[in-house]
Amino acid sequence: MNKFDRFLRHRQSLLLQYKMGDLTKNEFIEENFHYIERLGIQPFTRVDNIKKAIYNYHYHNVNAKYWQSIAKDPRNTSKERQAYYTQSYNHYREKDRSTLHLLRLIDYSGVEAYYVNVRSSLLKGKLIEIVIHNPDVLMEINTPGNTFEQELLILHTKSQGIAEALRNNGVLREDKRKSLTDSYINQKY
Repeated sequence: MNKFDRFLRHRQSLLLQYKMGDLTKNEFIEENFHYIERLGIQPFTRVDNIKKAIYNYHYHNVNAKYWQSIAKDPRNTSKERQAYYTQSYNHYREKDRSTLHLLRLIDYSGVEAYYVNVRSSLLKGKLIEIVIHNPDVLMEINTPGNTFEQELLILHTKSQGIAEALRNNGVLREDKRKSLTDSYINQKY
């Protein structure tokens, strides 16, 4: 099994532990971060296939959340806090680039996107859930030998550029819905 498949299997295991209540959101984020560190796979600079785009999305998403949680530690100086937030924002920017790469690779096929209801005042009217039903994408990540089946790929963004690209490709609905990952996105960390 290659590193990517090990990463997906481990991530799926952590998701299951989170859903069962065995991990808090912070523990889920930390475990993901440390596992990516142990794997030693850096994000791909050339994103020419679905697996690379998905890995880059998860890599940057985990890093963004991890560094944001570190920044919130009250023991940090304001200079340290600012450095961690900067690192987090940079990863969020790269995560959005990875999202666009993936959407372009699949030509927006099998994609549904909508704004989600959130409790956070900072995310209200901004957070978009992108659900990928594309069987080609799901076949790529459900490789033979994996013990899990992923039926959907769910991504999130608040990028206006991605919103515009989704709109231009006719897949962004302007209505607000409950997120498929509602308990996760509405839990603070």
